[in-house]
Order: sequence, then C-alpha cells, then structure tokens
Amino acid sequence: MRIPIDRQYILQLLESFLAIPSPSGMTDEMVRAVCGELDNLGIPYELTRRGAIRAHLAGEQGDPRRAIVTHLDTLGAMVNGLKKNGRLSVVPIGTWSARFAEGARVLIHSDNGQVTRGTILPLKASGHRYNEEIDEQPSAWSNLEIRIDENLPSLDSLWEYGLRVGDFVSIDSNFEASPNGFINARHLDDKAGVAAVLAAAKSLKEHSLPIPLSTYLLFTISEEVGVGASHILHGDVAEMISIDNGTLAPDQNTSEMGVTLAMKDSSGPFDIHLTRHLINLSMQQEIEFSRDIFLHYRSDAAAALEAGNDIRTALICFGLDASHGYERAHLNSLSAVATLVAAYLSSQPLFAEDVNVIGPETEYPMIASSSESKPKAY
Repeated sequence: MRIPIDRQYILQLLESFLAIPSPSGMTDEMVRAVCGELDNLGIPYELTRRGAIRAHLAGEQGDPRRAIVTHLDTLGAMVNGLKKNGRLSVVPIGTWSARFAEGARVLIHSDNGQVTRGTILPLKASGHRYNEEIDEQPSAWSNLEIRIDENLPSLDSLWEYGLRVGDFVSIDSNFEASPNGFINARHLDDKAGVAAVLAAAKSLKEHSLPIPLSTYLLFTISEEVGVGASHILHGDVAEMISIDNGTLAPDQNTSEMGVTLAMKDSSGPFDIHLTRHLINLSMQQEIEFSRDIFLHYRSDAAAALEAGNDIRTALICFGLDASHGYERAHLNSLSAVATLVAAYLSSQPLFAEDVNVIGPETEYPMIASSSESKPKAY
C-alpha cells in the first residue's frame, strides 16, 4: 500500500519556511521554526553547538543507525562596502549568479537589530540614462549595488543609520503556489526538502507505521557554503540519505513530477546498495522516479564523507527548475519524495548492525525486474 502523505501540510510548511530569512550564517529563526514543528510532531531533538538540529525518530532498534539530512540555510548576500552615493556594494553568500540577483528585493539585517528594505540593481540600471550600455554591462557581482528604501544619500548617512560592512542580506523568496501544483519561489533548495521530510515523519507517526531502525532527522545550517553534514553525525550512523534538488535541464534525466535518484554527483558515485534499495522501494510504492547524474553539484552527503564518516550515502531529489535562481518545483514531486522517505524509514536495514562489508550475493539489495512494477525506471 502506498504510504499516504498530507500534501497540504507540505504546502503550508513550505510557505511558512520561505517567509523566514535564513542565508548561511543567519539561520537561527529558521532553526526555531523547525524545532517548533518537531515539537508539534512529538519528535525530540537536540541542537549542536553551531545550531544545527539532530532530531531522534524512535524506532524498534536502539540507537540511530540511519540518518535523513536536509539543510535549512539558503543563498544570500552580504554588504561589503558603503558607497559615497548612499548605496551598498554586495557579495554573494553561497554560489549563485549575479544575473539572478538583479532586481531582487532584499532585507539588510544590521547588528543593532534594524532591518532595512532595498533592491539589488546593476550599476547602470536606467535605460533612459545609459541606453544600450545597460545591456553591455557584464553580469557580475562587482557590477551590482543595493538601493536602500531610505533617504540616505551619502556614506556618512549610511553609517549614521547603522549600516555596516558584514551586514547580512536576505533575498525575498516571492513564493507563489498555483492551483495546478506548481510552486515558484527562491530558496526551494532546500526548504522544499525540509517540508517533505517533516511530512514523511508526520505520516509515519499518524499512521503508526513501523520504524525498524531509530533514525536521526538532521537539519544542517551551512550546506550552501560547503560545510553540510560534516559536523552533525554520530559515529553509530551507517546509512545517510540526503534530500535535495534535482536539476531540470537539457541532457539531464531528472523527473519533474516524481523522485530522482542521483547515481553520482561531482564528489563521486553514491552507494550502490543503498541506491538500489531506494529504487526497489520506489517500485513497491509505485512512485514515479528517474535516475540521474549531476556533474556540477554536491550535497550534505559529500561533506559528511569528506569529514571522514564511514557511512553509506544516497541522494533523493525533488525536481527543480532554474536551481539557485528563481526556482520552480511541483507538489507532486515533493509528495513523492516524502513517500519514498517514509518507505525507506519503514524498511528493514540493508545489513546487520555489525556487518558493513561486502558479503555474498544473496545479501545484496537487488533491483526488481521492471516488469514487476507499474512505474518506469528511466
């Protein structure tokens, strides 16, 4: 039986999460929001020293040996100069194109708690003044500035107002959900993944589904700057699945309406046994899915492995168009991800607790025949 998922719950969570500014380095409010939702679900948790969340989803067997990881931080920017014309120069937090920053509405978060509205604009922004020069200007962060919605015409006025180098800049998400299921917003990476994981946990608890292995639900706070899950794991975890976006683009094989299972990213292949197990579960649950390879991509899992964790890793993706820009996903894909996560948490462990080596062929999680299932594996 396909595991039921509350799609409206996903949508409600996502809208509320996207309203919370959380660029890498400024995630406290988002952490508090997720902790509040874990409280609602009755899932205990602890915070790391840096503020990441380690929640404990209790299962039939002891200490957690599985982990599901998503990240709470988003792309953003930071003030790197106060300008004589009363504007602010800006640099990115995380890796994203200046092209997608042009025209963004933003909040500038000052040390004194003041929050100021503004807009990121190219240096040459007016066609009435610069004519064709506005199109000839290269798309680069060095050619951008923030126009502040206050009467601050000089460097001195910026300083007196309380603006400083190093002030965080959060980018408006501009959330919009269409009746047909499409969701447009910045920062769906990875707040959509967070909503899907919480929806999976909600389904497991509400329907009293079995959880053979206790599991950590991990919510990291610095994936967009490369730190990811390097600092949050305990040594007892044997399997970790990262939930993140899949790339919709020419020559990619990502499913916009279902789940995408990443076979490899820029850090290397994912674990063959764990990935095949997810393929089997997708077939059993009749989840639309595809398989893809991402050449310019890394997730929380890569950081965890690079930190020396001896774990099997896999990556489950929701389809995302225009990643790290003005993004679009579909509720069908988020629901499919939640279903697969719940199915995985309900499944038996791949190997015995004390066996993490290559064994005989009979112990391998094998791919089911495509004729045994309705969904097509691409």
